[in-house]
Amino acid sequence: MDPIRTHLRPYRWQFLAAVLCVAAESVCDLLGPTLMAHIINQGIEVGSLPEVYHWGKLMLLVVACGALFAIGRNSIAGIVSQGFGADLRHTLFSKILHLSMASSDHLESGSLITRMGNDVTQLTHAVNGTMRIFIKAPVTCIGSIVLATMLSPRLSIAIYGVLIIVFLILFLTMKLSYPLFRTLQKAMDTLNTRIEEFLLGVSLVKALGTEKYEERKFAEDNDRLMKQSIRSQMLVTLATPLITFTVSLGTAGVLLIGNKLFTLSSIDIGNVSAFTVYMAQILSSILMLTNIFNILIRTKASKERISEVLEAKEEKQDGEEWQTLPGTISFSDVTFSYPEGSGVPALSHVSFSLEEGGSLAIIGPTGSGKSTIAWLLLHLYPVDSGEITIGGESLESLSNDTLRHAVTLVPQQASLFSGTIRENLLWGNRDASEEEMKEALRVASADFVTDLDEPATLSGGQKQRIAIARALLRKAPILVLDDATSALDAVTEAKVRKALFLLNPKPTLVMITQRCSTAMSADHIMVLENGKVEGIGSNKELLEKSEVYHAIFESQLGGIIHG
Repeated sequence: MDPIRTHLRPYRWQFLAAVLCVAAESVCDLLGPTLMAHIINQGIEVGSLPEVYHWGKLMLLVVACGALFAIGRNSIAGIVSQGFGADLRHTLFSKILHLSMASSDHLESGSLITRMGNDVTQLTHAVNGTMRIFIKAPVTCIGSIVLATMLSPRLSIAIYGVLIIVFLILFLTMKLSYPLFRTLQKAMDTLNTRIEEFLLGVSLVKALGTEKYEERKFAEDNDRLMKQSIRSQMLVTLATPLITFTVSLGTAGVLLIGNKLFTLSSIDIGNVSAFTVYMAQILSSILMLTNIFNILIRTKASKERISEVLEAKEEKQDGEEWQTLPGTISFSDVTFSYPEGSGVPALSHVSFSLEEGGSLAIIGPTGSGKSTIAWLLLHLYPVDSGEITIGGESLESLSNDTLRHAVTLVPQQASLFSGTIRENLLWGNRDASEEEMKEALRVASADFVTDLDEPATLSGGQKQRIAIARALLRKAPILVLDDATSALDAVTEAKVRKALFLLNPKPTLVMITQRCSTAMSADHIMVLENGKVEGIGSNKELLEKSEVYHAIFESQLGGIIHG
């Protein structure tokens, strides 16, 4: 997908108007030196004041028209480029919202921020530059060459020699700069990721006292970005003075040859003056072209990075109306590996079933695959083999809307959006009444909320309870709690758990937990180890037949019970 062509299509008429303005402005600029030559040759040199007035007034008219065309193309270019940038950012944001988890994992959030910010800005500048100087520079350059050649074919030889050297410099600059700018964008991605990780984990950094370590890592990434910026700009920086020096030598050559031709009466002084002005216009155009090539090099890298996002795989989109499903869950011989992972299965041949309104606790050591089950229930990743069904329907056959209304997840990291508690609760159900919100808060033991319109600046445990209340407002038949009460004390967690079991209608409850006290309250307990089911049963059954569960139980409750 070409993001520039696609998003410029709505502005094609404005773009055409800007191009016409640029072309007309270039013609006005090109007429200036020729009119000046007439003033010198037909007016000043022969002492004819009427001719000076005639050609002078014509020259002023051309300059005024050029200024009006310049104002027009600048105004149109600003409107179109900013509209283009806004549309592209909106498209990118919408695309990111619908990216599959595999695509999100591959692109990384720091890189996505760079692409939505820096890369879109590069494309916006390219569109603006195209409408303002990209067309004007070559038109002015070619026009100056043609008109200068018409004034004096002999003097034009110097121009062609200069152009050969200049375009050789530009070609080498573009060829060598492009890979450097690609590396520069990657260095920027790394720095943005570093900043994002620090901002998200600033409290942990302070708690562990690792500020100096983070500062050192940031300094390394920042220094790497600085050095890469210098390297990528160095060629462009060197190209400009080299081009200026080459054209200046050409201008000096024109003056030397022109002086000789004038001595031989082979050329008029006005033509030499006009030729010199055309050389200045050629220099100005070439320098503009150098800036354009610099923009194009950056734009090419940015366009490829944006196209990568726009072409990334999305979640399945459909326009079907969502259907209500019963809360039965079935995993049949499910094996799954994370797309960007090591290739080792996170889950291996996992099978279990849960009836509607039942409860299942999933427990096991860290990294055993507990949270992976939650991601797969939401179909955030496709399974490698096996089948998952909800309400007897395979996840592959369900629309996203149906699935999102059937399963609600409360993650361990309770993320609240900026705004009030009311606004955060309404994320669960936009149509929820105040009574429903208060009831959800009661079930979640969020008795600390006295005003729904107070800002959502809360502690970890309070955030978890708001997140649970938000999930309850969706009234989904299946509720998944991924260690969602880890920040609560035992008494508060027990209150929340008891209230959840008393809900009417009662949702099918999947509790991913590290606590045996939580797991014991469920109808069934499933023990995972290294992605495999190590045992399923009641607390009593697992204590007898599951070594993993017995070890976890003894480490948490053994001393209390034996004591």
